[in-house]
Amino acid sequence: MFSVAVIEDPAAAEVSLDPVRARLLAELAEPASATMLAARVDLPRQKVNYHLRALEKHGLVELVEERRKGNVTERMMRATASSYVISPAALGAVQPDPAQSPDRLSARWLLAVAGRLVRDVGLLITGAAKAKQRVATFALDGEVRFASAADRAAFAEELTAAITALVGKYHDETAEKGRPHRVVVAVHPSVPEEAAGGA
Repeated sequence: MFSVAVIEDPAAAEVSLDPVRARLLAELAEPASATMLAARVDLPRQKVNYHLRALEKHGLVELVEERRKGNVTERMMRATASSYVISPAALGAVQPDPAQSPDRLSARWLLAVAGRLVRDVGLLITGAAKAKQRVATFALDGEVRFASAADRAAFAEELTAAITALVGKYHDETAEKGRPHRVVVAVHPSVPEEAAGGA
């Protein structure tokens, strides 16, 4: 089971967004059968089976084992990941495009950049999984409290200068075996965990 999986297929995204199926995915952090799930979510076993088949068809749950109980074979299922992110690629032609009206100070542009990040990393993960390789990535996540808008603006200027200097130092256009990497740095107001759906 992966800690996070990216859903790129529009049909899989639609299946995962159904409230009952989303609940079943959450319940399937540990293997369970349709009978076990039916008791937990207060639905008939047949209905749970119907939803499990839809989730399995789109690779969101997987068969862990089959147990024989008398004349019945009980299928133990598990979610393929602990959590899921829906890629903007699932939106096809209406996915966000950061190339349209780039504006370093626009929250909407930041969202488009973040969407591209999810899409790109999702594609990299999918390709790496098929090739049985790892993806070389790096991320920083932190929080800073600014005393004023002027401090925030000064921070943005210094950060821009530092990143520009690092890119200038390490970027090698002539490296024949070099591989381009995208650098994304974002600064935005923090969202309390309660508002983000945590806790």
